[in-house]
Amino acid sequence: MANRLQNEDSPYLQQHANNPVDWWPWCDEAFEKAQNENKAIFISIGYSSCHWCHIMEKEVFEDEECAKVLNDHFISIKVDREERPDIDKYYQEVHLLLNRRPGGWPTSIFCTPQNKPFFAGTYIPKHSRPGSIEGMGFLELAKLIATKIEEADPKLYQNAQEIESFVKNLSHPKEATVLKEDIYKNFHLQAKNNFENTYGGFSQKPKFPQASTLLTLIDMDRLYNDKTLRDMVRTTLDNMTKGGMWDLIDGGFCRYSVDEKWLVPHFEKMLYDNALMLKVFTKAYLAYGDEHYRQIALQIASFVEEFMCEEELFYSASDADSEGEEGSYFVYTYDEAYAALERAGIQNVKKALAQISISPYGNFEGDKNIVRIEKHLPKEWEKIKTVLKDLRKKRTYPFIDKKFQTSWNAMYIGALFELGAIEPLYMEKAKRSLQKLKNTLFIDAKLYHTAMPNTTPKVEAFLEDYAFLAQAYLSGYEKTFDELYLIEAQRFVNLALSDFYDKGVWYFSKGDFQTKAEVYDATYTSSVSVMIENLLSLASLLGDEKYRTFAFKTLEYNSYDLSRKPIYYPYMFNQMMRYLKEDRIVKAKTARLEKNLATLCKIRYPYTLIKSEEVESFLICGIMSCFSNVNDAKMVEAQIEKTLQG
Repeated sequence: MANRLQNEDSPYLQQHANNPVDWWPWCDEAFEKAQNENKAIFISIGYSSCHWCHIMEKEVFEDEECAKVLNDHFISIKVDREERPDIDKYYQEVHLLLNRRPGGWPTSIFCTPQNKPFFAGTYIPKHSRPGSIEGMGFLELAKLIATKIEEADPKLYQNAQEIESFVKNLSHPKEATVLKEDIYKNFHLQAKNNFENTYGGFSQKPKFPQASTLLTLIDMDRLYNDKTLRDMVRTTLDNMTKGGMWDLIDGGFCRYSVDEKWLVPHFEKMLYDNALMLKVFTKAYLAYGDEHYRQIALQIASFVEEFMCEEELFYSASDADSEGEEGSYFVYTYDEAYAALERAGIQNVKKALAQISISPYGNFEGDKNIVRIEKHLPKEWEKIKTVLKDLRKKRTYPFIDKKFQTSWNAMYIGALFELGAIEPLYMEKAKRSLQKLKNTLFIDAKLYHTAMPNTTPKVEAFLEDYAFLAQAYLSGYEKTFDELYLIEAQRFVNLALSDFYDKGVWYFSKGDFQTKAEVYDATYTSSVSVMIENLLSLASLLGDEKYRTFAFKTLEYNSYDLSRKPIYYPYMFNQMMRYLKEDRIVKAKTARLEKNLATLCKIRYPYTLIKSEEVESFLICGIMSCFSNVNDAKMVEAQIEKTLQG
């Protein structure tokens, strides 16, 4: 019999609608029931494409014995972290406080009947396992907690009260630190120390794309012509795209690699990763002129359009699993690949398979193979790829979470505008998608965070939605010169300032949970850093210094940590450098800008903006004054360089 989750829009909650656990969605009624019946609260947070969430569901939430304990002694609440990132953020802070390490998903929280948390874990198996990080198994833990709540254990309630006080107490930086260009030395050293020299990336394993770091390294290389940084970027991008975490057959990046070579991925594909990596490869192509990077960018866009798009908007994620097995859609056995290529008339099948790393011995879980090209493409690569793609079409595609999120859609649309500068087809796609996003999630002058297709959105927007939406409009303005985009960007920045800003502090949410926004770049770029970028852009494009003041106040508030560990805040560090070095604005008539867009986008100075204005030739300006004008777009870069030297 289905539980209450059957009435929810969220695909993740729907996945749990037939569990024997008597799940509640997040609602006042659930918390009132817990208090009235003096039952502990169990909160489980995850998302639809989370592999370990599926494992815990199978081991615990579909288990009758575990379900009985939860149903008899707890009010159990399911939360989709993508639908309610404010709730997730709050409990991630609880996990960090209690365990002194970051959490993850699934997140498992136990609370008093008054909803005060006292235990936080992630994946917890049914039974205790020797050496388990979390200690007790779920069944034993739940029984113990139920007993302590029934006995009104005073120590448990005291701990819960203290934990709530700690979490609610906002931490503030120790002191302000003078922002100066020398902080670049710290960033350079920390990036170098974290860099993995053999295969690239900024950890050993697992390896995440760390797009914000890559974007900043490209800008620092453009600023300082630094070969060390350039090698870090190119080594990482070249190795990352050999195959594995980068899907050579369908395209698209998986969430992370479990090994140091980027070979074995966690197979889920997230919209935000592909949005950020689209931006990285587009920017890398403009900086280095490498056609391989351009092709990867185009293949990311093709993947998203084929697998994650509906009526101009974009789905959140696809699962790692299909038919109950991780990666089964993506991998091949030697025999099936050999037979398929032979039928297709591929010459020297054995050699071709060796070139794409498919062998009888496998490179993933026994005899299974992930396609990877270590050195040279096979002669008939495009035909081979089509054959392997056709093999996949006979399989069950992983589950797709079809909800539209404002922040992630805006992130991707902004990247499409960037791609449009080198492939005009995508400029039109970006325009249509941005309009569709606004029509779908900005209703009656109110912005919403998420909605399923053809449903009415319910959850109001968070800071990240305003930040990435304004960024998309600004990106759109600089590629199309449509003044309405600039007006919309200003509108959403102003709304964010009104609702989420207070004296240098940005809040992620101010609803059920008032939480500070993260300033470090975690799963994706910090919304605070994106807001600083938006503020600096508006200041330069509109000539309005108040936006620059808000940006400075935010940087100043975070300056103590930023100056000491800039590698944790790469996008904010980049905006700090931008604040210090100052923008250069290239102004010209729209027609002239449109004609020369590809050239202007390749200007080396990373803090160059483009603005439509009724002036003759190309006028090069700074924050408070203009420097010079030239008639030829190819001369603009040299003129900007002169202004930086003087």
